[in-house]
Amino acid sequence: MLDTARPRRSVLYMPGSNTRALEKARGLPADSLILDLEDAVSADAKVAARGNIMKAIEDGGYGYRELVVRINALSSPWGYGDLAAVSRSSADAVLLPKVESADMIRQAEAVMITNGASPDMKIWAMMETPLGMLRAEEIAGASPRLGALVMGTSDLAKDLHASHTRDRMPMMTSLGLCLLAARAFGLAILDGVHLDLRDDAGLEYSCRQGVDLGFDGKTLIHPRTLGIANEAFAPSPAEIEWSVKIIEAHGAAMAEGKGVAVFEGKLIENLHVENAQRIVAMAAAIAERAEAESAA
Repeated sequence: MLDTARPRRSVLYMPGSNTRALEKARGLPADSLILDLEDAVSADAKVAARGNIMKAIEDGGYGYRELVVRINALSSPWGYGDLAAVSRSSADAVLLPKVESADMIRQAEAVMITNGASPDMKIWAMMETPLGMLRAEEIAGASPRLGALVMGTSDLAKDLHASHTRDRMPMMTSLGLCLLAARAFGLAILDGVHLDLRDDAGLEYSCRQGVDLGFDGKTLIHPRTLGIANEAFAPSPAEIEWSVKIIEAHGAAMAEGKGVAVFEGKLIENLHVENAQRIVAMAAAIAERAEAESAA
């Protein structure tokens, strides 16, 4: 299955200093978990939080949930130790904060290799500064190990002196640059957080907007928001049905030796089939997860 077809509808930040939260996360309906050593952890708790996260990963029990560890910057007192520890773990990916160049990706990759990271362990990049936006293409193409771009819209808004508006117009240039870079290099890309936990309607609007823009999922800061993101970023029944019909029509046309397929008056090309296959694969993965949850 294409990596971008892996469900990442809901990607929940979990503070590494909170062992109760790390335990609770094993039962939450999040597609991915970002176990956080950076913003969510105070300076005096960072070393202990690293131990908490490494133990939680070692103990397991997270099922299908993708485990990503956000480390402190390599320029900080904790960054190298964070990355070395993650590299020796079974985490799926490491999330680098405030990425502003390809060299930052390559530096992290060198540390990972030195510390025995699995070839399958990915690097995710936080995109949260003006310089990061301007260098999105360079960053996205930095390494085959790069798996995803993660929008850090809170820090970005601060640096831009921009307002948090419902339509997010102040963010559109930045979001667009990162979306273009991610898709050009076959990466997943995740939308930034919605800060107001009392505003369910605003969160739903932001999720729907993220779907329309082309994001794979939403980063979240509270478990109560998981359901809204999961629903918004999942293929609808109509999309799934249409995708299955497109795949079948194209397959039948190819079997008959036809160069093109026409379905319900619409020309079906390879690009439509590829997107349909991605949707069907994602729907199957979501259904598999739901079945696993109900059996647990």
